[in-house]
Amino acid sequence: MKILVCISNVPDTTSKINFAEGDTKFDTNGVQFVINPNDEFGLTRAMWFKEKQGATVHVATVGEASVEPTMRKALAIGADEAIRVNAVPTDGFFVAQQLAQVVKDGGYDLVIGGRESIDYNGGMVPGILATLLDMNFVNTCINLEIEGNNATAIREIDGGKEKITTTLPLVVGGQKGLVQESDLRIPNMRGIMMARQKKLNVVEPVEAINATTDAKFEKPAPKGAVKLVDNVDDLVNLLHTEAKVI
Repeated sequence: MKILVCISNVPDTTSKINFAEGDTKFDTNGVQFVINPNDEFGLTRAMWFKEKQGATVHVATVGEASVEPTMRKALAIGADEAIRVNAVPTDGFFVAQQLAQVVKDGGYDLVIGGRESIDYNGGMVPGILATLLDMNFVNTCINLEIEGNNATAIREIDGGKEKITTTLPLVVGGQKGLVQESDLRIPNMRGIMMARQKKLNVVEPVEAINATTDAKFEKPAPKGAVKLVDNVDDLVNLLHTEAKVI
């Protein structure tokens, strides 16, 4: 089985976010980037298939050279090969078109991506990718088993979970549940050294449509001042006269 894990290079959640050029572009200065958490769950599940079933695992991303440390981390975790499409990821449709070409060129049986990235939270790439490739698709996937050409998956739905069966080739939009946080892997020294010898292929982008552009970014309004009260009567009075909720 040949698996492609789609990786997003996203800001660490502890990073301070700013915008530049009149709030039209994300300011990357001083920002630490990491593997998108939903993608990392998928990568860890792919490693399980590699170890238990002998699968080959490749990772791919769309980005400039600055994303290569993130790809090297994926290689250090255990991926066999990395592919970087040399383009700025402008929107989800553009990214899906680039990744679709990678899948076509590589002949993958299973494509795993996060259900969404934690930067723009678009949640569109896996679904568009499956449509472009005419592959079966399971989104919000929290468990995945493969036996031969058959796949059994559990996905979250409104109010519960759904167990479904399908066949390869398959695109999965994964999240926590594919593995648990305790199963995520930290690269060890041996993995880091071996990653230096693994292939990181750079391919040029195919001609594709940019369906959207960013007009402007805006930070959430700052939190208002907090008023502390030390007795119930004052609290009730404030809720009635100021907050006007009772």
